[in-house]
Amino acid sequence: MADKRDYYEVLGVSKDATESQIKNAYRKLAKKYHPDANSDDPKAEAKFKEASEAYAVLSDAEKRKQYDRFGHAAFDGAQGGGGFDFSNMGDIFSDIFGSGGFGGAAESFFGDMFGGGRRRSRSGGAGPQRGADVRVHTNITMEEAFTGTTKKVNVNLKEECESCKGTGAKKGTSPETCSKCGGSGQVVFTQQSFLGMMRSVGVCPDCNGSGKIIKEKCPDCHGNGFKSAVRKIEISIPPGIDHGQFVRLQGKGDPGVNGGERGDLLVGVSVSNNTEFERDGYDLFSEVYVDYPTAVLGGDVNVKTIDGEVIYTVKPGTVSGTRVRLRGKGMPTVRNKNTRGDLYIDIIIEIPSKLTDEQTKALEAYRATLTGKEKIKGKSKKKGIFK
Repeated sequence: MADKRDYYEVLGVSKDATESQIKNAYRKLAKKYHPDANSDDPKAEAKFKEASEAYAVLSDAEKRKQYDRFGHAAFDGAQGGGGFDFSNMGDIFSDIFGSGGFGGAAESFFGDMFGGGRRRSRSGGAGPQRGADVRVHTNITMEEAFTGTTKKVNVNLKEECESCKGTGAKKGTSPETCSKCGGSGQVVFTQQSFLGMMRSVGVCPDCNGSGKIIKEKCPDCHGNGFKSAVRKIEISIPPGIDHGQFVRLQGKGDPGVNGGERGDLLVGVSVSNNTEFERDGYDLFSEVYVDYPTAVLGGDVNVKTIDGEVIYTVKPGTVSGTRVRLRGKGMPTVRNKNTRGDLYIDIIIEIPSKLTDEQTKALEAYRATLTGKEKIKGKSKKKGIFK
């Protein structure tokens, strides 16, 4: 990097130059040394490149900070000519000189000049183009989301016109090669600027990038080559799918253009929940009500899960609000139905509001057996002065 001149020296500005001063300095040098305006000066291109490289660094606050600290070594190993990435110089050039047709030409110039720069994809062209994706929705229940299911959905798709076989031309005729672009779908535009003649490539205005001209359009599809048709398609929905997720069917969307592949069909799934389970990912949550004696003494209770009832043994002395986990009793995962989430149940202790005489006597007898210490367990303890 020792053979490179200081970037500030290249632009002729001081190290504390403002952004506006840097831009104005580069504007003057770019206009002076632009290759299109100096075709007879072989050194102009090198000077233009040097100034552009300096501006690309000093116009970016972060890059300028790195350069001030490390010099040219800050960009060793980067892409582009001379160890710097020039892929964004088309945008910089367009920003300096305005948008009057220079963006595409500048981008092409810098890509050719420095190499390694990103080229923006151009719309149009006569090559194959992938068809559009189509989106539809369907509704299923929580139980169907657990087991997986199939649904039939109506899809509005583009289908090849039977009359013209997709050509868009009237029966008995064929599309002709566009004479303006020669079938390429693109044309070169030449524009005059204060830097000289600038060239850019754009979509052919005559054929709109298709490379073909249809003189007599098919009356059935109006020259589009496709007609809309409603198709009933059966969708396989995997177990474990969640509300708002999509099922993708590759190649079931709209057809491509010029031999391009079809797009995909995306089926959005809405899961309605009329069960007592709440869902979070692959885990489920519910409540189970336990009578007071079972909570105190322990015992078995029936617990409803998404795929049937199971027996759960309540531990003696369980308090209301205790949450327990039943492993593997949640929803299956989409990728593997044999792998499941968990079921979390909150135990709610039922306190009877009315008792029979027999139950009342039994409870009174129990209370009579309590010691003094047991009786005051629920009472508030005397608080000290500092509490």
